[in-house]
Amino acid sequence: MTAPRDNNRDDRPFLGRLTLPERNFVADALRAETVGGILLLLAAVVALIWANTFGGSYESVSDFHIGPSSLGLDLSIQHWAADGLLAIFFFVAGVELKRELVAGELRDPRAAALPVVAALCGMIAPALVYLTVTGIGGGSAAGWAVPTATDIAFALAVLAVLGASLPSALRAFLLTLAVVDDLFAIMIIAVFFTEDLNFAALGGAAAGLLLFWLLLRMGVRGWYVYVPLALAIWGLMYNSGVHATIAGVAMGLMLRCTRREGEQQSPGEHIEHLVRPISAGFAVPLFALFSAGVAVTGKSLGDVFTRPETLGVVLGLVVGKALGIFGGTWLTARFTKAELNTDLRWPDVFALASLAGIGFTVSLLIGELAFKGDAVLTDEVKASVLVGSLIAAILAGVLLKMRVRTYQALYAEEERDDDMSGIPDVYEQDDPAYHLRMAAIYEEKAAEHRRKADAAGASREDGDGPA
Repeated sequence: MTAPRDNNRDDRPFLGRLTLPERNFVADALRAETVGGILLLLAAVVALIWANTFGGSYESVSDFHIGPSSLGLDLSIQHWAADGLLAIFFFVAGVELKRELVAGELRDPRAAALPVVAALCGMIAPALVYLTVTGIGGGSAAGWAVPTATDIAFALAVLAVLGASLPSALRAFLLTLAVVDDLFAIMIIAVFFTEDLNFAALGGAAAGLLLFWLLLRMGVRGWYVYVPLALAIWGLMYNSGVHATIAGVAMGLMLRCTRREGEQQSPGEHIEHLVRPISAGFAVPLFALFSAGVAVTGKSLGDVFTRPETLGVVLGLVVGKALGIFGGTWLTARFTKAELNTDLRWPDVFALASLAGIGFTVSLLIGELAFKGDAVLTDEVKASVLVGSLIAAILAGVLLKMRVRTYQALYAEEERDDDMSGIPDVYEQDDPAYHLRMAAIYEEKAAEHRRKADAAGASREDGDGPA
């Protein structure tokens, strides 16, 4: 292991050790996302089994309509999951983005350059791969945005299943990458998948957002104020023609994510802590349950690799994501002062880039939006998202397993707490009290060793020990 480094942001190398507050935040966030990702995997499996064994009942439930038609909200269950529940997911994404911008990796332009460029390249490259494949094969260019999104929960679930003990810096980079990725995905949805605008409803949504912001600035508290207002904003945004999930993002971005004197958590962190389990454990898995159910046959799987639209999605996720993120990261580091952590290698970055090829939640959503009205092609594109994500997961798993001993050693070093203080030793090495505690521990161990040696010697003298 290399010598401990100063954790100041300006001196920290790319993928170097995080500061203790950042480490703790990342650990909490990823813990919830990992559990949610496992539930997401289970929901996807249930959806596939349900759709391929009792397909009629799956379609009946998915297409069942409920909601007040007078408000323009007589929607199918699948529609409620995509437009309603995913608004919760995007609300959490908005809070994450706000926190990153004001208190995380993105607040410093120099630190933000790497994940921003990496995420941007990781969206441009898959789109170009898709357009190249469909251009050569004569397919539809409408699905160019499908392979551009990364599903952080799914990716972390794969890590949990593989048991890879990634050091916090790699996990933080993946999380920051996904946050920026979500931002660009939100922009794509808002710009390219907005239908005919209803300016009255859009104006009402804007007025609701303004009221939401004013109430926050006035310090008004109470879920009974914000939840009804949020539902009204969501309904107006849906009826405006702009995708309703944008309302969730906008409200998340309005929350204050900086801590004031005497605060252990900012309002944004507190609300995110409350809402994230709902998003990861309920909203996203239910969306997966009613979106991932596609009929899988030998012919349909064969079509994934022969039809230009579906092949473009698979290659975009597997090849485009990996090359785009890795290439963007390497070029940014090459032409800036960013230096890679000496404990890691560029193949580690490529493995992480391959893991980002797991696109599920937002990819499925964009697939539904891109091919609305063509149910057959929509299902085929969904199948290609599943296949591409599976291939990316296997590839990333193999690459990560090749370096698992290095990751385990770094992870163990980060987690080691010999003095039992509750704070990892690497963050205490400049604290004189830490050295006093460690000296006492070593002295106690030495005394115990001497007592055992004396007892063994006495036992041999009495004839009880080995000859």
